Amino acid sequence: MKRSDPVYMAHAYLTKVPVTAAIPFIEAMTAPGDVVLDPFAGSGMTGVAAFAAGRQARLFDVSVLGRHIGRNYVNLVDVNTLRRQGAAAVKRAREVVGDLYQVPCAECGVLAETAKTIWSVLVRCDGCGAEANFYESLRDATWRKPQMQCSRCGARISTRSARVGEVPVVDSITCACSARQREQPWSQPPVTPCAGRLSWPDIPIEPTRQMYQASALGRHGLTSTAAFYSRRNLCALAALRDAIEATDDAAIRGKLRFAFTAILTRASKRYQWSRQRPLNAANANYYVAPVFYEWNVFDLFSRKVEAVARSDAWIRERRLERRLTEDGVAEQVTYEIASATSLPLDDGSVDYVFTDPPFGSNIFYSDMNLFQEAWLPSGQLTEAGLEAVVDRTDTGCYRSADRYERMLTEALRECRRVLKPHGYITLLFGNSSGAVWRLLQRAIAEAGLIVVPELIATLDKGQRSVKGLASGFEHVATVDLMLTMTAGCASAQTAPPAPADVATAVRDIASSSADVSPSQCYVELVREGFRQGWDLSAIDLSAVTRLLRDANYEVDRSTGLLRLRVS
Repeated sequence: MKRSDPVYMAHAYLTKVPVTAAIPFIEAMTAPGDVVLDPFAGSGMTGVAAFAAGRQARLFDVSVLGRHIGRNYVNLVDVNTLRRQGAAAVKRAREVVGDLYQVPCAECGVLAETAKTIWSVLVRCDGCGAEANFYESLRDATWRKPQMQCSRCGARISTRSARVGEVPVVDSITCACSARQREQPWSQPPVTPCAGRLSWPDIPIEPTRQMYQASALGRHGLTSTAAFYSRRNLCALAALRDAIEATDDAAIRGKLRFAFTAILTRASKRYQWSRQRPLNAANANYYVAPVFYEWNVFDLFSRKVEAVARSDAWIRERRLERRLTEDGVAEQVTYEIASATSLPLDDGSVDYVFTDPPFGSNIFYSDMNLFQEAWLPSGQLTEAGLEAVVDRTDTGCYRSADRYERMLTEALRECRRVLKPHGYITLLFGNSSGAVWRLLQRAIAEAGLIVVPELIATLDKGQRSVKGLASGFEHVATVDLMLTMTAGCASAQTAPPAPADVATAVRDIASSSADVSPSQCYVELVREGFRQGWDLSAIDLSAVTRLLRDANYEVDRSTGLLRLRVS
């Protein structure tokens, strides 16, 4: 399942489920007009899918950013008005800050527009204590990191060297004298970033946040949200936000705000530079690479407005295919802040549940939402204490695996309570740990639910994890299981599979097709485990990787697919 439809591409919220994956389930399990529930709604993809299919949706989550995104996905507006108002907001913002992104073209001397600027961290040499420009050291080493060294003493320079500052090094400009963007050495823009005329949010990132610890923010001095943006981009963002908030039409204002929050990650320092091509922004962690991009905010926003217009058009087309109108979106799709463990719904009031809960300690949403929520006018932030996650480190208020299991069990019980008799619950889940899969098995049984074996499906995220690519084998599963359940009594007792049975199953799955990745092989094994009633505790991705290697399989690094090793 490719994650590239216009709705999916409109906003970069973490771990979205493609609407195209949800619609077939919703249409198979419900009738037009039925009510679909998602108690872990995230960015509201279940609501979009339900609306596109002519169903009602009741969405709940503790995520403030999720509510903002989910409501605006189905806030369909006139796209021509959206484009006009988006252009007007950019014009007003430019009038406030001036030509922040204009620099002289090194070729013709005329003022040109900066599309993006490459920045480099400055690091301290461990040998002589001198400052070294990381980008220049990498360039001087002919772009080979292991060969990087201090220009003064020859000591090794690496990503582990202490960071002491940041400097712009290269501008990529668009100029009338060239049909393509041109790179040139950085030059000071004629217009100095604003001082005192604009304000922007600067929320402290506390040491108690998981991402503070994981990203060593204290060591790098990145202890508040504003520290992740250049001064120039903060000015542009603040002026653009003010222009958006001055838009009279509430629906258009909400949609422009949606486009604005969609660019905030890319507009930050978290967009990693690559010599070959831009990679992507780190939206699942706080990582700032030693060489990063500073993108033109106004260009990002203008392009995002077009992407949002395409998303609206796509939803309209799906409804037109089903001969549906746009009337009554507010009544058909609602999104409220509430915990999945205590839903404000009556017993037996929904026809179907389609949900995608957090996967243990994979992602900490409240930490990652902070950068967008800081800019929302509501002033609300997602309450970390309400998240269904498992902390990696104890920062003073540890959210344990036991707590996560209790919350998941209570959420599934709530789903069963509000579901009509004989209704179904489809739950998407993905993890690389057998212990977490076993936890899910217990939660399902304790909630009084049973998995329907013939309705178990998989969802391929369509992208490889960046972890483990040096060996070819991934360390993080990139395929999810779609478990469909119904009310019923099942024992939480399961039997561990015989090692020989697991090894045989892995070989059978790997040889079943020429298009099998390690993640697909792993999740197919987990699916077999649910069908056979296995205790999944020992079914880790790493264990499957060892079995594949023992069976003489390797990974084709160009495709990410398994192949037999040639002796």
